[in-house]
Amino acid sequence: MIALTALLLHVTPAFAGTIPPAERPSVAPILHQVTPGVVSIATKKVEVINDPRLRDPRMRELFDIPEQALRRETQSAGSGVIIDAALGYVLTNDHVVKGVTSVEVITKDNRRFKAQLIGRDQATDIALLRIKADNLSAIPLGDSDYIEVGDFVLAIGNPFGLGQTVTSGIVSALGRTGLGIEGYEDFIQTDAAINPGNSGGALVTLDGRLVGINTAILSRTGGNVGIGFAIPINMARMVMTQLVTSGEVKRGRIGVTLRTVGVRAPELGHSAELEGAMIEAVEPQSPAAVAGITKGDVVLAANNVAIKSPSQFRNYIGLMPVGSEIDLRVKRGGDLLSAKVRVEASAAAPKPSQRARRE
Repeated sequence: MIALTALLLHVTPAFAGTIPPAERPSVAPILHQVTPGVVSIATKKVEVINDPRLRDPRMRELFDIPEQALRRETQSAGSGVIIDAALGYVLTNDHVVKGVTSVEVITKDNRRFKAQLIGRDQATDIALLRIKADNLSAIPLGDSDYIEVGDFVLAIGNPFGLGQTVTSGIVSALGRTGLGIEGYEDFIQTDAAINPGNSGGALVTLDGRLVGINTAILSRTGGNVGIGFAIPINMARMVMTQLVTSGEVKRGRIGVTLRTVGVRAPELGHSAELEGAMIEAVEPQSPAAVAGITKGDVVLAANNVAIKSPSQFRNYIGLMPVGSEIDLRVKRGGDLLSAKVRVEASAAAPKPSQRARRE
């Protein structure tokens, strides 16, 4: 026994010092920078109890049940990201703060602040809060248009109310749509674990840039199975700009119907496969018609942002401020053309039809 103890005392220091901390493969240095910018969000909500017996005033009188028993206060937790330390702006999901009576933001160093709701947008599931606090740390915004499938990412949030938690994975897919989670969808898919309470948390790259706001998972069991979704930060930034300006998002349109271009379309002058959004129809007297856009045109770029799908272009138009102009690069047959289109107000945002689970 004495010999074994002596052996352990002899070899342990050698093993401990084999790889110096500075040389170990680790994302800890990045996390030291970004985790102070991720907060927990505690909310309270008053819910109406759906019990026919309690709704009947005679039953309440018979059993001496007060009317306030019809309502109960519930608490829930989510996550958020500080995106402007000076102004105290915090991005989160709309479903985290929807219908709540109070919102409290808890920073990583355990300071608690009452939050003001600047605005919320159900169609993109984005909400913007503001807190009055000093010594905040914001996460630098990245450019979600330049991430690629295979990029390593970190998901940071407050799952199950445990406190700040970090998971890692890769970007599994881009431009995910048709999930019925939101009206405007262009999700980053990741296998970094996202669980209940992660909603509104950060998806960051290994250079410490915020590229997404975690929002939902696809799961048959309700638990994480490696298919999570985040709202691209470029979409969230467009929503945030309008929320800061007017407290709401006004939808834009240009008066076109779109179709996918991933096939040859020789009848429209396109003999090769293209990425973009093909114009299926143009409304008369619409902004697109005034700009000279016609059926069969393929939109390749908008304001120098490459357009890869109809859903991406629809989202881009819908989130542009009403009255702004979009510079389009269009392919018509064998020609490349430019057009300037003014965005007009849309009647309503598309409604989701739930397929995935918000977290």
